Amino acid sequence: MPILQHGALKIWESLAIIEYVAELYPDAGLLPRDRAERALARSVSMEMLSSFRALRSACPMNIRRPKGKIALPDGVDADISRIETIWRDLLQQSGGPFLFGAFSGADAMFAPVVNRFDIYDLVSRNDILAYMETMKAHPAWRKWEEAARAEPWIVPEDEV
Repeated sequence: MPILQHGALKIWESLAIIEYVAELYPDAGLLPRDRAERALARSVSMEMLSSFRALRSACPMNIRRPKGKIALPDGVDADISRIETIWRDLLQQSGGPFLFGAFSGADAMFAPVVNRFDIYDLVSRNDILAYMETMKAHPAWRKWEEAARAEPWIVPEDEV
């Protein structure tokens, strides 16, 4: 579980952390400046937190996993389709290269999905693949990936 410790304060849950840091650093761009876009960013972030159970169960987040397809149970294709729709709609609306134009907390919320889509070879649409490559080229992604690859421990249930 992600946790942010700021002085004596401990904040857990990704979206709560993003909201807190966005308030501390309003010019960092963690949330869109436009009120309607901020609400939409929160909506898709909450959907990411609360949905896509079939995808999460069948395809655990695991940066070190070798790329390759697996048999997918019922429900995963619907989750993939919904995520592709979210990404496609937001990228078309913003003009990209990230969901709200510039990198934001909403993109960070979907980073584990980018990894799942990539390592389980779940998508083939060029626009979705282009967004994923943009995400994987971001310095925050590279730092996250490097740290994950350096972890010495293994979670057996994430070794599909």
